[in-house]
Amino acid sequence: MDRLETRELAYFVAVAEELHFGRAAERLGMAQPPLSRAIRQLEQRLGTELLIRNSRGVRLTAAGEVLLHEGRKALEAVSAAARRTQRAGKAEPRLVVAMKPGGDAGLLNGILEAYEREPDAIPVDLEFSGPGEASGLLRDGRADLAFLHTPYEDLSGFDTEELLTLRTVAVLPSGHRLSRRRSLQLAELADEPMPNWSLDNGNRVLHTAELMQLISLGRMTALLPESVRVNLRADLVAIPVLDAEPSTIMLSWSERSRSRAVAAFVRAATEVREPAQVV
Repeated sequence: MDRLETRELAYFVAVAEELHFGRAAERLGMAQPPLSRAIRQLEQRLGTELLIRNSRGVRLTAAGEVLLHEGRKALEAVSAAARRTQRAGKAEPRLVVAMKPGGDAGLLNGILEAYEREPDAIPVDLEFSGPGEASGLLRDGRADLAFLHTPYEDLSGFDTEELLTLRTVAVLPSGHRLSRRRSLQLAELADEPMPNWSLDNGNRVLHTAELMQLISLGRMTALLPESVRVNLRADLVAIPVLDAEPSTIMLSWSERSRSRAVAAFVRAATEVREPAQVV
């Protein structure tokens, strides 16, 4: 068997995430018996056990872990394909570019000017996101391109062009014990509370403005690209961290994209980046 149905993957992912057939059935809006049968049939077709069911509950086998990981990616790809197709089919298609505020390090104005000269250019909409969210907008088809930042964001599944490499700075309140230093080492920040960009617990930060407020109040310190200096609040300082890994702005788009408008935007970006690739 070399083909899985989207419906089968949706059923399995629901069960694998809930680890409970009753909750998964409720989530899917169906009865439990047909869901159980569908999972059994899927295991038979694949020729391997995906779930271990016993009196203690439900857990994934090694094969089930793999299918959960791959199934999520497949379902995301199908949803993204539908969104991109719907947007491309509009009477007046638009190019959607995702980024966090300031995530372009000042490159976007020049890119847009160069893009407007491209024969395949179409109107551009900007989709602003919180920290770490732009990749999700691109991955699920709500955006055509995104300004992402390594090493902080997952670039798997994307084609990319490197635009600008930036030193890393520590953003501190102006009254912080280290705020008058000309440079810092990571070890000096080891005990400082740092934001959590990707998890739902701990110091989860959803918006840049929220982060800056927390830093101003002395409740957090952040390691950020040096471009943050451009719009930094007056009550904050940004100090270079000499041994911190620099960050690189990567213009990213979906692998195997055939969009002429995307290709035109990438050409414009590479034209603009040449004079100032490294800061």
